[in-house]
Amino acid sequence: MKPIQIGKTRIDLVPLAATMLLGTGGGFAGHWLGLPLGYLLGSLVVVAVWAIMGWRVLRQPIHLPQPLRMAFIPIIGVGIGGAFTPEIFRDAAGWWPSLLALLLFVPMAQALGYLIYRKGGLNPATAYFGSVPGGLMEMVVLGEEAGADVPILVLIQFLRLILTIIFVPVLFAVLTGHAVGSGAGVALTGAENPLELWDIAALSVAAVGGYFLGTYLRFPAAIMTGPLAASAVLHLTGVTDAVPPAWTIAMTQVIVGTGLGARFAGIAARTLRRGSLLALLSTGASLVLAFVFAEGLHLTIGLPLTALFLAFAPGGITEMSLIALSLQVSVVFVTLHHVLRIVVAITLAKLFARRVLGP
Repeated sequence: MKPIQIGKTRIDLVPLAATMLLGTGGGFAGHWLGLPLGYLLGSLVVVAVWAIMGWRVLRQPIHLPQPLRMAFIPIIGVGIGGAFTPEIFRDAAGWWPSLLALLLFVPMAQALGYLIYRKGGLNPATAYFGSVPGGLMEMVVLGEEAGADVPILVLIQFLRLILTIIFVPVLFAVLTGHAVGSGAGVALTGAENPLELWDIAALSVAAVGGYFLGTYLRFPAAIMTGPLAASAVLHLTGVTDAVPPAWTIAMTQVIVGTGLGARFAGIAARTLRRGSLLALLSTGASLVLAFVFAEGLHLTIGLPLTALFLAFAPGGITEMSLIALSLQVSVVFVTLHHVLRIVVAITLAKLFARRVLGP
């Protein structure tokens, strides 16, 4: 079967089908085992192991193009938009201390990561852009221009997301004594409302139109925040009160997990070993720092510790939002903090790059 070319993306249908079969099997296994965020983690771990080992699936190579994975993320954004209610704005008035605290957390987390990566032997540009807690693609572009070791830079930034996705739900599962994520059931606000043809049309417009509008307006992580903002407007104005059904959220978890796992294909063993150890140390330090900030804010302003820790954990917006949904934590609170984290991280990285690295 001939590959399909969409823009710069080449899609080989047979390897794609084989990879998705593997990822789906891993996702259902993760769900059946009651793993935290099981559909996502199960597919991620199984596909990543296959990719790292260089194994084939039904004689086909691991293959899931990044743009295809990203195409499903608007489903999560549209679903989160359903959590926007007039009461949210009343609650948001009390969030300013934790939002301000992010302005301190971001540079401290980057400083910790930079020290770890420099001690680990990475050159200044790789250590600097690899330690930024947000904006993976932007950091790769800026790092390449500054002379960073691009394979290592991509790996340590990518592992920051992966390790956070793994550690956070496992930590919550240990602390709370029950599974989080798909093992516990990701429940969107409004999931009990019937989904009519009009709702499907409205949510589809929010997903597609929100993405293009978010991209035009240069929203951070526009693939998710654009549809989220469009969906929020539709729900606040009463156009719809429905959200994507649960099976679409599970499907998106499997596709996202499979896509993340597929990114390990072709990575040299030496690069993987070196980057994994350093990323483990850096991510661990960032999570400890996130917990310190969360505990301090919990004691001073009384917001829930779980929500605060999840808001500061340096993972991806999509995955942290899914965990927030599973914990019945205010997903708007968590998502807003992660959007601000990415904006602050990218802004500070650009602002101080020359001061740290020189002209």
